[in-house]
Amino acid sequence: MALWNGSGGGGAFPAAAVSAVLVAAAVAALLGAGVAASKFDDVVQPSWANDHMVYDGDLLKLRLDANSGGGFVSRSKILYGKASADLKLVPGDSAGVVTAFYLSSAGDNHNEFDFEFLGNVTGEPYLVQTNLYIDGVGNREQRIDLWFDPTADFHTYAVLWNPSQVVFMVDDTPIRVYENRQNATMHGHHHRHGGNANGTTNTTSPPPFPGPQPMAVYSSIWNADDWATQGGRVKTDWSHAPFEATFREVRVDGCAWAANATDGDAGEVRRCSETSWGKEGRYWWKEKEMSELSVHQSHQLVWARAHHLVYDYCVDTDRFPVQPPECAGR
Repeated sequence: MALWNGSGGGGAFPAAAVSAVLVAAAVAALLGAGVAASKFDDVVQPSWANDHMVYDGDLLKLRLDANSGGGFVSRSKILYGKASADLKLVPGDSAGVVTAFYLSSAGDNHNEFDFEFLGNVTGEPYLVQTNLYIDGVGNREQRIDLWFDPTADFHTYAVLWNPSQVVFMVDDTPIRVYENRQNATMHGHHHRHGGNANGTTNTTSPPPFPGPQPMAVYSSIWNADDWATQGGRVKTDWSHAPFEATFREVRVDGCAWAANATDGDAGEVRRCSETSWGKEGRYWWKEKEMSELSVHQSHQLVWARAHHLVYDYCVDTDRFPVQPPECAGR
């Protein structure tokens, strides 16, 4: 069974599996003195530069100009689930511009799952960078180019997160999987340089996996011309401003963290981590079939990485002379 169901990356789930924060209305309603409410209002709110988060009918745009970028954050936090966005990226010459869609917890030892869309010179392919922070430590970048023009139409970018894995998806195609190998037995696995002098086999520690920290969903657009395009060699051309990333929909489906709970609330951790049911209904993201890719999805992942992966930190020996533990065996 697939990790996700339905079209557009959002999934068609039973009524009992009502999401933590779903887009509540498909058509804007009128409030008070003629002020229009957006279908996004139940899901996200501005996080900075409120005037650079612009509603355009049923669309939401994040705008970057020479004065500021802008961003939004989800109104609720989740512990496990899926976040997705139907997004059309900045068209034309977007060199130096970065649009991000990501999940993050709070604090110095935070976890974070990033999509970063790196702007390009007109005619060059967009690069999509993914990254994971675990307990405040990142440096797990991978980059792909895309098999379509992400500025011509909307495409769905999603992150599925459960106790078994973190999966990055583009239009339902997995492009990256980070597995939880904490419980895998590591005994009997040799280090690259063999065993001990007495002939016994060394053991290795399992790679880190994000612990149960509640996460909010964010998006932002900003000027990153010090690194984003050709390593910072190509700068932002402000004559093309304003730069706009356009959202058709944002969905956050998961175990909703209680609004009055602290981030370390043990009761909320148990409710979202140890059970299969809660106030949202059945926790579909924790079903057995969600713990690993299906055969078809595994083939999709192999295809995406074989044809579109352009950078992988796991094989960057200049940065990592000692291979990170999660990269072993790849």
